[in-house]
Amino acid sequence: MSLFIVGIDITIVNVALPSIQDDLGASVSGLQWVVNGYTVVLASLLMLAGSTGDRLGRRRTFQTGLALFTFGSLLCSLAPGLGWLVAARAVQAVGGSMLNPVAMSIIVNTFVDPAERARAIGVWGGVAGISMALGPVAGGLLVGSVGWQSIFWINIPFGLAAMALAQRYVPESRADHPRRPDPVGQGLMIVLLASLSFTLIEAPEAGWTSARTLGGFALAVAALGTLVRYELRRHEPLIDPRFFRSVPLSGATVTAVCGFASLSAFLFLNTVYLQDTLGYSALRAGLYVLPMAAMTVICAPLSGRLVAARGPRPSLVVAGIAISVSALMLTNLGNHTPVAQLMAAYVVFGIGFGLINAPITNTAVSGMPRSQAGVAAAVATTSRMTGQSLGIAVIVSVVVSSVHGTLGSGFAAASHVGWAIVAGCGRVVVVLGILTTGPAAMRSAARVAERLAAPSPAPSPDSRTPISTP
Repeated sequence: MSLFIVGIDITIVNVALPSIQDDLGASVSGLQWVVNGYTVVLASLLMLAGSTGDRLGRRRTFQTGLALFTFGSLLCSLAPGLGWLVAARAVQAVGGSMLNPVAMSIIVNTFVDPAERARAIGVWGGVAGISMALGPVAGGLLVGSVGWQSIFWINIPFGLAAMALAQRYVPESRADHPRRPDPVGQGLMIVLLASLSFTLIEAPEAGWTSARTLGGFALAVAALGTLVRYELRRHEPLIDPRFFRSVPLSGATVTAVCGFASLSAFLFLNTVYLQDTLGYSALRAGLYVLPMAAMTVICAPLSGRLVAARGPRPSLVVAGIAISVSALMLTNLGNHTPVAQLMAAYVVFGIGFGLINAPITNTAVSGMPRSQAGVAAAVATTSRMTGQSLGIAVIVSVVVSSVHGTLGSGFAAASHVGWAIVAGCGRVVVVLGILTTGPAAMRSAARVAERLAAPSPAPSPDSRTPISTP
């Protein structure tokens, strides 16, 4: 239930963006911040939330996250202006960051048998795919009948029910040796994601070669370099860069970024096209995306079972091909594109996205010691949210920069470059699905697991002495 409300909240907002724009007088960059104000904060805090659950108790952290997410949803529905809405979305994100990594830690420590764990992760990933696919349809129904505020009301009963069920059914647990807080690493993570997203979103207005844009990119690069150097010297880092020596984990990270960037671009571009260019209502636009949602609902649980039976490679390869083919079908989008072409593209994209989620998590945690599985899952979830942010920031900004005339009349032609980028993301998923799931890749994961499981030397007083690894 917690994963359902977090997932549906990511996509349900897209259908409501034109209504929010009309009601609150938001610009295109303002609409991007309605989405990215949530995903950037969520991605920034996932690693911290995972370690907090290990230290203070997973059920306690989980229920706190549910309470904050539910309260933030209420604030969103009451927001009188764009700034208030973005701030309320940030409150939602703080709560949402406490849900997914903690839920995965509970699953991994409950299901010890690898086959059972794979099936459980498949269900978990399937719910994520289903919720994100249902978002546009539910959003269209709610916005069309009640108003954009109602898309946030739907979270409240689910949040309250999940809190009660967690109290009854989820046992309290903590890590035997929880990691210490890493405020410097956390701060650098926030600076990295926030500066990168801000720069990409504001670049079309400021200019891609302006001092503000170049300075923002420089700040992001500096934050990334400092984060890597600092975390390598910490005894208990927020995120251990050594994780990424595991080829499956690194591959899952890039796959998640590409797959979810494609999803966020797909939803945003289609929302603007259907409602602004074609003039459809929110309800009709949501119903148009129903084929994508239906195929995701069908394919997400099938992917979980396929991963359990055959491993992640088949799901990843087919998912990447489907995403690429769907995007290529939309690279000639126009103001009079046949409905049959749209429906076919939506069906193919739904197949691709339905298949991609379960193998991402499975690939990320495969080969990692159980004590690190929650962290690996948090890395995968952070990558998903980072992909969501970059999909909105990069692809939409490139499209907006290409618009000639008003957003509605010139959008279809300008979106071609965005669909070409999505097609490229699909191709990357195919290549990674082949390269990161073979025997050599799994051996790299085993080596990383051995190093992480080996006892580390005691830290120096400043807890930043380099760690020796076997």
